[in-house]
Amino acid sequence: GVGVARGYLNRPELTEEKFVDSPFTAGERLYRTGDLAKWMEDGNVDFIGRIDNQAKIRGYRIETGEVEAELLSVGGVKEAVVVVREDQEGQKALCAYYTVEEGLTAADLKRAISSELPGYMIPSYFVELKQLPLTPNGKIDRKALPAPEGGGREYVAPRTELEAKLAAIWQEVLVREKVVGVTDNFFDLGGHSLRATTLVSKMHKELGAQFPLRDVFRYSTVEEMAIAMKRLEIGSFMAIPAAEPSEYYPLSSAQKRLYILNQLEGGELSYNIPGAMLLEGQLDRQRFEEAFRGLVARHETLRTSFEMVEGEAVQRIYEEVTFQVEYVQISGEQAEETVRQFVRAFDLAKPPLLRVGIAELAPDRHILMFDTHHIVSDGVSMDVLIEEFVHLYSGESLKPLRIQYKDYAVWQQSDEQKTQLAKQEAYWIDMFSGELPVLEMPTDYPRPAMQSYEGRTLQLFMNIEKSEGLKRLAAENGATLYMVLLAAYNVLLHKYSGQEDVVVGTPIAGRNHSDVQPLIGMFVNTLAIRSYPVAGKTFLDYLKEIKETTLGAFEHQNYPFEELVDKVNVTRDLSRNPLFDTMFALQNTENLEIQLPGLHLSTYASEEIVSKFDLSLDVTEIEEGLEYLFEYATALYKTETVEKLAAHYLQLLESLLCNPSATISELDILTAAEKEEILGAFNPAQPEVAPVAAFHRLFEEQAEHTPEAEAVLYENDRLTYAELNERANRLATTLRGSGIGRETIVGILAERSVDLLVAVMAVWKAGGAYVPLDPDYPADRVRFMLEDSGAKVLLTQTPLRERAEAWLSEEELALAKVLYLDD
Repeated sequence: GVGVARGYLNRPELTEEKFVDSPFTAGERLYRTGDLAKWMEDGNVDFIGRIDNQAKIRGYRIETGEVEAELLSVGGVKEAVVVVREDQEGQKALCAYYTVEEGLTAADLKRAISSELPGYMIPSYFVELKQLPLTPNGKIDRKALPAPEGGGREYVAPRTELEAKLAAIWQEVLVREKVVGVTDNFFDLGGHSLRATTLVSKMHKELGAQFPLRDVFRYSTVEEMAIAMKRLEIGSFMAIPAAEPSEYYPLSSAQKRLYILNQLEGGELSYNIPGAMLLEGQLDRQRFEEAFRGLVARHETLRTSFEMVEGEAVQRIYEEVTFQVEYVQISGEQAEETVRQFVRAFDLAKPPLLRVGIAELAPDRHILMFDTHHIVSDGVSMDVLIEEFVHLYSGESLKPLRIQYKDYAVWQQSDEQKTQLAKQEAYWIDMFSGELPVLEMPTDYPRPAMQSYEGRTLQLFMNIEKSEGLKRLAAENGATLYMVLLAAYNVLLHKYSGQEDVVVGTPIAGRNHSDVQPLIGMFVNTLAIRSYPVAGKTFLDYLKEIKETTLGAFEHQNYPFEELVDKVNVTRDLSRNPLFDTMFALQNTENLEIQLPGLHLSTYASEEIVSKFDLSLDVTEIEEGLEYLFEYATALYKTETVEKLAAHYLQLLESLLCNPSATISELDILTAAEKEEILGAFNPAQPEVAPVAAFHRLFEEQAEHTPEAEAVLYENDRLTYAELNERANRLATTLRGSGIGRETIVGILAERSVDLLVAVMAVWKAGGAYVPLDPDYPADRVRFMLEDSGAKVLLTQTPLRERAEAWLSEEELALAKVLYLDD
């Protein structure tokens, strides 16, 4: 964006602003034109646009010129300019200024461009002007454009009772938003597929409407949602009833599976959910212990034992259990080890299945350690636990719970719920019909006969710019970041295994009934996502399939994974998980920084030494971009293998960003260093040695040395060196007779066979060169190759005679002769 110039007359401040010291020649000044260009390989400069016309809004890089062009293409628009403005809250927004003929409203304009541009490129403000302000030299004066009316986005207040209710629910789900207008887009306001699930659940509870999850993607403004809901039959919301008091209660589906897994050897620790936090400040021990006792009293799950009664696993709830916090004093060096040692096996028959410990590093520094068993808790439960602990420690009271986990388990196992789930069952059984694929990833060690749960974790990061690029790719294709990352992970598995039918597990919070939101308990369900990453598909087409598949899976997420495993044709194998060997998850965790009276809590990272699967990928959105955690079974993989695999995943994402419309087979997973290695180290540059003799001469020498040794083997045909040499000589003589000598070309049209090698040797011996023609090539292509190369003779085989003659008769080629190799 620079060009050499003289300066502005009597305007030193402008001269300073527009002129820069030349990076090329000392002492020279350059004029900053503000044009954006790139240097092409041929030395030319390609004009891309204006620097001031490029903006980054919510992580999307936007060319305002593209939006202007779209506005100008709408009939009735005379002039249009799009600029980026900051609103009162310092948020950047697109603002469109335009002049139009009579009768065209802002709403018409917005509607017209919405079908052509992705949501993030639609301006937040539309300002109609009588004429656009101009500078003295006739350019549009952007600085003179008036500020748009109305703070923030174009806010349209709810007009009906339904819109008002929806806007209120949106606000709860999108915690950060102060007001939601009916034309605001859910995904622009920070919605993602997890929040969409919560939204659907809240709508169900508060409005009694069964709104399909995929419709959140289709109708993503309050206005559209209200219209769509009117068309839907409004279902009725069923509250979960309290169960009849009993000595013991049934287990939920997920608990049944965990109960069995807990009995397996090697699985004792694999379903513990440990965590640790750093406490800085003054710790009141008594208050601390009381807060945890309060939690045990509040949640029945923390007072529940699991045992067998008449051959059936059940849960029993105790009125009281003894609970003590474990205290130790340690030095900084012992911290890692202490946190690791704190995780130990639980006896499911002895509640509470919660252990809490405090390790004192110094009077004002402690590590809070907790460990629970998955059968009574899950990831969301840990958030509930910490949040409620904070309230209790701060001396606040909590709203009593309407129902407890046992009520949910009884409800889930009831006949009525089973009828509901039967409707979902058909979807899953159809998805897993036919022969099920088993992922064959290359491993470093043979798979042990019993699955081993020992594991390690590898962590990588991706910067904000690339992660925003992935979000943009998702938005442009009506998908979410989760869908793009999952599709890419499947492509990686396909590249490693060569398989085009892949199943990956993905965890889902499973709390889509709002009655269970405040409970501590095991609600997580696993969705098995089956998809077909076929080499010839383009990535974008495959992404569409993944979108449909994941939306379908989310809509049928209540069907327990355990039931599916029982229903489909899966071979029970103790060395693997049923249905899939690898998991993928995207976490949208808001990292916990908590203030307590006199205390500050922050996450204390500790390495997990457990892997429930061969390989899992957990991606977390963080301030600086994306964090990737690869968890792997050490019984199968060496660390360096997983490091390579992880680097290949990141490289694949880069390839996608550069060329999302490429086919899956064209997408590259090799890093620059690996390419260098393949080209350089594996194929070292050979010094050019003058050939001693032509290949066929060397072959003739070899035939003299070892006439009886086998030279060619193909299926049942064998030729010794002597035989191959003799047959090639015979054919070479025939070719010579047909005028083949130096600088002449011979076409060889043959199936893979011994004949093919005889033909090649003969052409060389006669002094010519050959053009290989594949019998599967289209006729036009073969004809063109023969014509283009100016071949004099065609060598082929009798079975191909009809084809060869058909090609040749249509076109007068300069062929002297057709010879049959098997003659």
